[in-house]
Amino acid sequence: MSLQVKNLSDEQSKQLSSGKYLPIMEEFYTIQGEGRKAGKPAYFIRIGGCDVGCHWCDVKESWDASLHPLKAVDDLIHRLEEVPAKDVVITGGEPTIYNLDYLCEVLHANGYKTFLETSGAHKFSGRWNWICLSPKKNQPPRPEVYSFAHELKVIVHNKNDFKWAERHADKVNKDCKLYLQPEWSKLDEMMPLIINYVMKNPSWNISLQTHKFMKIP
Repeated sequence: MSLQVKNLSDEQSKQLSSGKYLPIMEEFYTIQGEGRKAGKPAYFIRIGGCDVGCHWCDVKESWDASLHPLKAVDDLIHRLEEVPAKDVVITGGEPTIYNLDYLCEVLHANGYKTFLETSGAHKFSGRWNWICLSPKKNQPPRPEVYSFAHELKVIVHNKNDFKWAERHADKVNKDCKLYLQPEWSKLDEMMPLIINYVMKNPSWNISLQTHKFMKIP
């Protein structure tokens, strides 16, 4: 676990290390747009900080953790009470940079289900109802994280990504759901290739960024 927030006081560093405060970029209630849970309402918590740095990332403003203020995890519950859904998605950035034990503890204690979106580049902390592993070439997943994944979502940016996807599919557990998702800027180019691949390899499914078609966050 590599904490990315800089220039903190000793007390702030202690709070961050404990996981009781996190650099939260944004929170919003929306419809999950991707993967196995697409179409379901969920509360998203986006944590700032990423050391993976995909060139096609559509949330590059999340990379620099110092731009996002530390917020108390305990205060999240008051905001969650304002929405009816019980699914909470923790995303980033790369959220596993931080200690997520306390966050998950608080969420579970209040009846919420926890969903993690991660590249798998760091050790896991926290207790999760669902883990979406989306491996990235800049920092491939740690070997031990594959067994935890409920869902493998590979972003297809070029033809070589099909081989990349196969290598990762060989490492996850047998119950893990397999998804190929076109990178948004290459949608028209990659979609026919993905359709053809999945028709020939039915263990795979297609994931789309449906929230972008719906024009919602």
